[in-house]
Amino acid sequence: MSILSVRDLGFKYTKDSEELFDGLSFQFAPGKVTALTGPSGRGKSTLLYVLGLMLTPSRGEVFLHDQPQSSTPDAVRSKVRADQLGFVFQDSSLDPSRTIIDSVIEPTLYAGVDRKIAMARAEQLLEELGVAARSDHKPGQISGGQAQRVAVARALINNPAVILADEPTGNLDPTNAAGVLDILSKDAGTQQRTVVIATHDPYVISRADEVLAL
Repeated sequence: MSILSVRDLGFKYTKDSEELFDGLSFQFAPGKVTALTGPSGRGKSTLLYVLGLMLTPSRGEVFLHDQPQSSTPDAVRSKVRADQLGFVFQDSSLDPSRTIIDSVIEPTLYAGVDRKIAMARAEQLLEELGVAARSDHKPGQISGGQAQRVAVARALINNPAVILADEPTGNLDPTNAAGVLDILSKDAGTQQRTVVIATHDPYVISRADEVLAL
């Protein structure tokens, strides 16, 4: 059984706009990192949003655990996003007014996880990612590399089946980029999680287990 796949996928932003993805069919391998590549305008980030059930394809379907998801009601998709999907963005997207640990546990609020359980899980993740000492800091008080590690912790907090990352190393120096990729690759392998990274970075592509060129 595949965790994440698409069949005959196409997407249009408007009725008259050019269709993206050309009827894409693909199975994303569990336990591996897949890099989405292609020239600007080919829809790498858009595909992530379609996979993340935040955009609805104009044709075709997204499957999670072999179950169709794109055509389900908004409430169902929201629940699936909270329980099954984790997101990492290029700029980490941390709330500047919240402490690091509060940012990490934010997704648990949508998944209905008990706060005590969520805090324990967050502390464990921050420890594993080497930023536990910054848990009571605000995003403006930590480095870009640390912020992206926090973003990875937030993505993992609900133990999702799939991680979707949009240029997660785009703002990082090579050392921090390697560190974030090490974390994502190790987590994919040990947890049999599906990790999909949209990127144009040759280094990220070289580290991926599979490459899907759009």
